Amino acid sequence: MKKIIFLVFVTLFTFSASMVFAQNPDKDSDPEETAVAEETAVAEETETTLSDEEIARITKRVEEIRDMDKSDLTADERGELKNELKDMKKDLKQSNGAIYIGGGTLLLIIILVILLT
Repeated sequence: MKKIIFLVFVTLFTFSASMVFAQNPDKDSDPEETAVAEETAVAEETETTLSDEEIARITKRVEEIRDMDKSDLTADERGELKNELKDMKKDLKQSNGAIYIGGGTLLLIIILVILLT
């Protein structure tokens, strides 16, 4: 039994291992510029939460698009609507604050719960 548990853990860790590479900064770039770029990226990440008014506006726009008669639209216009819906969906997902757990992580958690109980 111990051998099977050991093999299961070795297999899980083998499949979930990932390589980590050091960042190779551009030789021509200025360190101050990269620091400023990193600060703005962090600031943008913290501002991803949407207010209730913005969520209501997005919801209203999605309902308008769904109620729209799309039979007389050109392929380009339909593509633009599709891209607009994808962007709105991405914005809503980012502001959701949900935590997503991958399949391997979920399997590992379940195995640990079974073994520890």
